[in-house]
Amino acid sequence: MVTDIGGKVMSKSHKAILRISGGRVLNSAFGMPAVELHTIGRTTGKKRSTMLTSPVHDENRVVLVASKGGDDRDPQWYGNLTAHPDIEITIGGVTRPLRARTASADEKAVLWPQIVSSYKGYGGYQEKTERNIPVVICEPRPN
Repeated sequence: MVTDIGGKVMSKSHKAILRISGGRVLNSAFGMPAVELHTIGRTTGKKRSTMLTSPVHDENRVVLVASKGGDDRDPQWYGNLTAHPDIEITIGGVTRPLRARTASADEKAVLWPQIVSSYKGYGGYQEKTERNIPVVICEPRPN
């Protein structure tokens, strides 16, 4: 419960600093771009947003890791996007509508070495928990 509250406070603080600085401060962490994920709450139906990072990204996709710091529970944002996969992501002040999906085992096998190469902490998070940390692929929504 304390980690949940701490995570929410950190996310809100991060968003505020990004907005106040015009995106010049805290626009990256650990060499990865800061990503503001916008989801719809699975139980409330309200718009939610959280700050994350993307270890793998290009013009067509953004990859997120539902690590929750190695906690034994999935993060709330992951449950929201699995219930409502049409999401928005803001990177560098640009918001894009995307569709999120959990990577298949084969996709994760290819992505995981890239993810850990980008930020070694993800490897430690996976070692810390018995939960298979989900990797989320966010791609353009189909027309």
